[in-house]
Amino acid sequence: MDKIKVWLEKQALNVTPKSKLGEAVRCMQNQWTYLVRYLDNSLVDIDNNASERAIKPFVMGRKGWLFSDSIAGARSSAALYTLVETAKINGHEPYAWLRHVLTILPALEKDADVEQLLPMNIKPESLKYPVYVLRGRCC
Repeated sequence: MDKIKVWLEKQALNVTPKSKLGEAVRCMQNQWTYLVRYLDNSLVDIDNNASERAIKPFVMGRKGWLFSDSIAGARSSAALYTLVETAKINGHEPYAWLRHVLTILPALEKDADVEQLLPMNIKPESLKYPVYVLRGRCC
């Protein structure tokens, strides 16, 4: 990286600032501290694609939620949406997880037992997925 940094500094002196190469050199100089930080820590992602993919469903749904008929309906929709997205993050196929939860929920004796049904408390492999999901024809 030191050699690249030296090369970059030399290029910055020799290129026209408004040329494509000049813009690329300036951009790399401006991002240098972030690049070095990325290389120092292997746990840091090089891009923000994971976070962008995570919020994409919210962005896609914005127009639909704009016309919720009531505040209670909007809250219910948001709660369900949050549970489905949390199920996805925890490795569940949303339909299978919801089917599992809605099957067990009526049999629970205490409200405190509901926590065991949260997506992060159920192993994805413990759910029985429908055949069409196993064959890859879903979602």
